Amino acid sequence: MAQTTTRFTEAESDPSIPKEAAKPLIAELRSALLKAQYARLEKPQRSLLIVVAGIDGAGKGATINLINEWMDARHIRTLAFNPPTKEEQEYPLLWRYWRELPPKGRTGIVFGSWYAPLFNLLISKDPKRADIEQLTSTIKDFEALLARDGVQILKLWYHLSRKAQKKRTAKLSKDPDTAWMVHPEDHLVAKNFERVREAAGSMLMLTDSRLAPWRVIPSADERMRAISTGEAILNALQAPIPRNGAQPYRASAASRSGGKRPLSRIDYSATLGENEYDDLLAHWRGRLARQVRSKAFQKQQLVLLFEGHDAAGKGSTIRRITHALDARQYRAVPISAPTQDELARPYLWRFWRELPAPGNITIFDRSWYGRVLVERVETLAKPAEWRRAYEEINQFESQLADSNILLLKFWLSITKDVQLERFRERERSPFKSFKITPEDWRNREKWNAYTTAVNDMLELTDTLHAPWNVVSSNDKRHARIAVLERIVTALDEKLSS
Repeated sequence: MAQTTTRFTEAESDPSIPKEAAKPLIAELRSALLKAQYARLEKPQRSLLIVVAGIDGAGKGATINLINEWMDARHIRTLAFNPPTKEEQEYPLLWRYWRELPPKGRTGIVFGSWYAPLFNLLISKDPKRADIEQLTSTIKDFEALLARDGVQILKLWYHLSRKAQKKRTAKLSKDPDTAWMVHPEDHLVAKNFERVREAAGSMLMLTDSRLAPWRVIPSADERMRAISTGEAILNALQAPIPRNGAQPYRASAASRSGGKRPLSRIDYSATLGENEYDDLLAHWRGRLARQVRSKAFQKQQLVLLFEGHDAAGKGSTIRRITHALDARQYRAVPISAPTQDELARPYLWRFWRELPAPGNITIFDRSWYGRVLVERVETLAKPAEWRRAYEEINQFESQLADSNILLLKFWLSITKDVQLERFRERERSPFKSFKITPEDWRNREKWNAYTTAVNDMLELTDTLHAPWNVVSSNDKRHARIAVLERIVTALDEKLSS
């Protein structure tokens, strides 16, 4: 706290730069900023996300407008977030920020960031310590995830003394050409200055980190403010890419001790006769159809996630589910290799964008678990990336649960001999031959490597808020009914709570 207070004290001395002295500094700075911006565009390894916060009336907007003039604005996107709408409040806190992340090589400037809820909490008269700790942890985890996945974060806090803020607000208010820049809350800062200062100091102290540092910008003098902002951005653009160490890989107790791992505990003998299957299919689909058309479901968001062995019947199981749904309320999302646009952003970006609105359903045919399955086995992800993905996935799913999104995860499992039978059947059938590819056969050759990866996934991401439903799919009829029954019973529990 002392260090943060010192930084505020320096800004509150209201340093200034004479006009004549500022001219050559600005000319040199503008040239350097453009060169650094174009260098990053030519070699797009990271994006830059500038978080703008600070005392109301400190000139944040005017300064960022100026930075857009100094740099090439075609490659900068200003992301202004107002208080969340009623619809946005139905999603996790970070959902709308994830959706707007800039691609590698580009710059995003964030107004109204994820810090607003934390600052409002800290400035309240009776903040709850547990709420502060939880929100702080969520923010730091989010920023660390972005930083490790190609997003450079620069956080700027614009600060000035009480006297300077009051003087600037009065001056702008008197001029009809600038009065529009003054908001009602700007007039309240002087009255509540000490509380604002204390809350800001606490926020910066709690959330400053090596991967996402805060920088305090002196803001009483517009030239000092602009030059300090430009220098901070230039330093960020020119900074070398840090080396991110891999998080430790936690081998399971079962694998260390020789105990049974998840896939070895599956009973593959379950079967259903055709007549029994038809009756149960009609029963569970009927119940599901009534549930998703109920008034209670209109406020619920449902995410269904399907992973499993090749030829385990994921597609046919999904079709049995969607038969009970209104096509206007669900979206089936097949996940394949990421596009260039998706590769230019953090790994989880494309999944955050697909979350359903209230009263809607998103069905993922394969999912974010690709990082710890196919990308791990096929060495498409670096060990550091897939090893830390377990924790990042758990954090993501925890945020879904905290926002009342019901996530149901299914692993459809078959034995190696049954997979071989289905592969051969697909090759013989003129109606199914399109389902079998050389890649399927290559994956089969790595059965043992995939088995290890699946076991690790099931052990490290089976949580109370997002448990795995592991289903034997040697008999497809059994698997379809087991999945439908689990969805219906989970919805019953959720909608009645």
